[in-house]
Amino acid sequence: MIKAVLKNIPDGTPNGRINGFVLSGHANYAKHGKDIVCAAVSMLAINTVNSIETLTEDEFEVEQGESGELSFRFTKEPSKEGQALLDALRIGLESVKAEYGSSYIEISKEVEPLC
Repeated sequence: MIKAVLKNIPDGTPNGRINGFVLSGHANYAKHGKDIVCAAVSMLAINTVNSIETLTEDEFEVEQGESGELSFRFTKEPSKEGQALLDALRIGLESVKAEYGSSYIEISKEVEPLC
């Protein structure tokens, strides 16, 4: 199962603003190379990071672990565009979960202060 943890900044809203994310695990929807759930989540995450890097001036840290874990977080207050791109990632992850089910992807939230 893919575990997606959205790191939220408390801001008085029910969900808070997303400051980062951690993705780990494998969907195991299909054999290696045929797993469309893993491919979808990977593409969403990579596109989000690349878009933030290309389209904003936001400062962030990104790390990829040896086991495939990917973590991203803003190191300073994000722009509206950067925040919108992380909101789009959340929507995309929720869409994958709605389409393929909670057996393949789990989405959770953690509150984390902005550094």
